[in-house]
Order: sequence, then structure tokens, then C-alpha cells
Amino acid sequence: MVTKQLSIFLENKSGRLREVTEVLGKAGINLSALCIAENSDFGILRCIVSDPEKAYDALRANHFAVKFTDVIGINCPNTPGALSKVLNYLTDEGIFIEYMYSFANGDSANVIIRPSNLQRCIEVLTTKKVDLLAASDLYKL
Repeated sequence: MVTKQLSIFLENKSGRLREVTEVLGKAGINLSALCIAENSDFGILRCIVSDPEKAYDALRANHFAVKFTDVIGINCPNTPGALSKVLNYLTDEGIFIEYMYSFANGDSANVIIRPSNLQRCIEVLTTKKVDLLAASDLYKL
């Protein structure tokens, strides 16, 4: 249920994202999901990859600032209001979502969340029978 996400610090200059994808590609690492948060000087690339440990080592060897962050993956119907229902469960329990990103495919949507309280979030979602994604499933998407 808990998934290792890579958070990679990138200077805002041409070619840096290409460099990350090149390093990962040469190491045989597949990107399953990603998002970029940025400001005028730098960005943070958050991503789920096929082999987090190997990706971490490859990126560090190529002088990237990278760290692991624990996140949770959920699957919900790709229908209006489905995500809102899940977020209501968490809000009602006082769990704050620091950030999230998602990707839909057909009738379902996969959502990556970084909650303020990881274990409590898992408890709430499990009790509410929300479909939690195993890390191994996310790594091979």
C-alpha cells in the first residue's frame, strides 16, 4: 500500500527533464507516473518508477538531488464525484492531503496521494473499502 516515490530537485533550465529521463532509460527504469511542481528557479519532479532503489542509485550517480517519499496509491472509478467521496472520508478524519496527482485510463483512475498521516490514511481508506494499490502494481504500470 505504501509506495516509494522519487522526488528529484531540478534547476529550471533547458534539458534537465530530458537528462532525468535519459538516466532512467539507460538504467532500464520505466516511469509509471509523474508530476512536476515548479517555481521560477527550480522544480521538483515527483515520480513512481519500476525500480525505485535502482533509479535512486542511477540518479545519485549522475549528481541529481533525489530522495524517497512515501505515498499511497488508490484506484477509484473514473466518474464524476468518485474522488470527492474518497477525499471526504479523509477530511472527515482530519487527514490533510499535502499533494496528489492522478492518471485515468478508461473506467478507472489511479491517484497518488501524500497524506499528512500515512498510517491513519491507510486505516480510514481500508475501513471505507477504498481500493488501495499495492506498490508492486504501481511500479509496473
